[in-house]
Amino acid sequence: MVVRMRHTRAHTANRRSHHAVVGPRLSECSKCKSVHVKHHACGVCGTYRGKEVLNTMKKVEKTAKKIEKKTEKAK
Repeated sequence: MVVRMRHTRAHTANRRSHHAVVGPRLSECSKCKSVHVKHHACGVCGTYRGKEVLNTMKKVEKTAKKIEKKTEKAK
């Protein structure tokens, strides 16, 4: 089959000019002032829209516990 109306490179490039990749939309956390992705919980303090939804201290305590076990085994 033959292409009836061929687009020139310029017209194709003009059409694709709006297809540029844009970086993620970032916003500032109201509690800790760190930057996070919009509509997602803050990875530093675990809050979303002023409410705590993730317990970040739990993760810190878990890693500290693992480190303690490793140091005990090394002794």
